[in-house]
Amino acid sequence: MSVTPNPRRGYILGLFAYCIWGMFPLYFKTLDGIPSQEVIVHRVLWSALFSAGLLLIWQHKNWWQELYSHPKRFLVLAASGTLIASNWLIYVWSVHNDRMVEASLGYYINPLVNVLLAMLFLRERLRRLQWVAIALAAIGVGLQVWSFGEVPWISLALACSFGFYGLIRKQAPVAALPGLTVETWMLVPVALGWLWLNPQAMSMQSEFLGSGQMLWLAAAGPVTLIPLLCFNGAAKHLPYASLAFLQYITPTLLLLLAVLVFNEPFAAQSLIFFGFIWAGLAVYSWDALRVLKHGRKTLTKK
Repeated sequence: MSVTPNPRRGYILGLFAYCIWGMFPLYFKTLDGIPSQEVIVHRVLWSALFSAGLLLIWQHKNWWQELYSHPKRFLVLAASGTLIASNWLIYVWSVHNDRMVEASLGYYINPLVNVLLAMLFLRERLRRLQWVAIALAAIGVGLQVWSFGEVPWISLALACSFGFYGLIRKQAPVAALPGLTVETWMLVPVALGWLWLNPQAMSMQSEFLGSGQMLWLAAAGPVTLIPLLCFNGAAKHLPYASLAFLQYITPTLLLLLAVLVFNEPFAAQSLIFFGFIWAGLAVYSWDALRVLKHGRKTLTKK
């Protein structure tokens, strides 16, 4: 089912998704006493239940028949589900282990990965100012990577896993909610298997049921699905390269929380490195607004 692109709607959905993702550490810090693997297991289970409930209320006609008639799409959704679950695990681990600055760098790198994937696989072309923005951001990211003195595996893993996830979901001809539902339900056997193999897990103890932490884990369903739905909706309305630079909202919020709220170390010289990235974002945002206004004027004349 084709969707008529609506850039304004795409930008609104994208902004909402990335702002929520940027505030995620405030949620996951409440689960600091629970191992990261266990958090992800429950994130999968509650996301599956929540998405199925949404699908019953917000019906999509013939989505299952269409998906069933194209069995290869199950493989695509299995791949995207594996990628997003891996991204979840690395991210939660970084939050629990006070590595949020590195995680923020990963999400700064991610837009560059998105642009590269858009050029290689989707044949998208960039405007001149977009190239300027990419060059500024690439300088900032390169200097920041150099300052670490080692390969920042957390940053690269987060950037690549989410970059390929977005690419697959943009190309998969499945509506956002049904696609997310299938993704999470295909991971349910793995999650249940983990719980069965780990009877000593905190959430498997009788006193854990009905506790405050159990309620926080259950909240992982809506907390996960709402921004993902917005992201997938935005991907249907915007060029993938445009999504790349909206992505900078998330690491900026993440970095601010890491340094100002959770007191993670941040070298003064990093302000110079991040300054290049922020300059790139400013240039790209100005170009996007200019093109959007030009499109409105064209529609008005018609």
